[in-house]
Amino acid sequence: MSARTSTPSRRIAAVGAVLALIVALVAAGIAIGKSAGGSGKDKPSAADQPAFDPQQPVYDQMEKTTSRRKDGDPLAVGRTDAPVVLVEYADYQCSYCGRFTRETQPELIKKYVDEGVLRIEFRNFPIFGKDSERAARASWAAGQQGRFRQFHDELFAKLRKGDALAEDKLADMAGTAGVKDLDKFRADMNGSDAAAAVKKDQEEGYSLGVQSTPTFLVGGRPLAGAQPMKEFEAAIARAKAVQAARTDDAGKSDK
Repeated sequence: MSARTSTPSRRIAAVGAVLALIVALVAAGIAIGKSAGGSGKDKPSAADQPAFDPQQPVYDQMEKTTSRRKDGDPLAVGRTDAPVVLVEYADYQCSYCGRFTRETQPELIKKYVDEGVLRIEFRNFPIFGKDSERAARASWAAGQQGRFRQFHDELFAKLRKGDALAEDKLADMAGTAGVKDLDKFRADMNGSDAAAAVKKDQEEGYSLGVQSTPTFLVGGRPLAGAQPMKEFEAAIARAKAVQAARTDDAGKSDK
């Protein structure tokens, strides 16, 4: 047997290189490498994309390599077998990430997650320095006590930067979010496991060409910036249709 085994990191890097080229040449309007956050008027609507996309195999592979679908993942919400997975790369000092959390995500959860259609998986992608990295580690630590979502929402309840993300302030927010053992929270936040988890998310994002926040993958297809709800609805509908067609084709081949 050949020793050249295809590891997950190699697969992500290879697919990421292809995706970066596609994004640059085909979908410049939603390019992952734009400045952090905002969505411009010249960006093409997800609904305007053609029904058949010759790059779909790339997006399929992207979905396979980035959607973890891990039972008990504290940074995820939704069924592991949901037909569509939305992966979010975000920074806690990003105003557009906060806007998504406060305004769009609750609608997505009510309309799609609660119905079993969508799973949302969060990735810590701190790009604004040590304060963002500390907040990212803190969110992971809150997740170790089953309070990631509550702490995440508390962090994004308003825009917080710099000293507002100092360790003591994060511990206060953790208490507000229902984290019971704050000594453990502090230890976890400053531990090697938290650092490794954040680094893993960062490396995954960078390997895909992510340079700004928020960046999303919906069914493996990139969607960048603070997009309106209709863009997510269109992206989810398209990803669901792709999955349904694949299931239908599989059923026909079994007959």
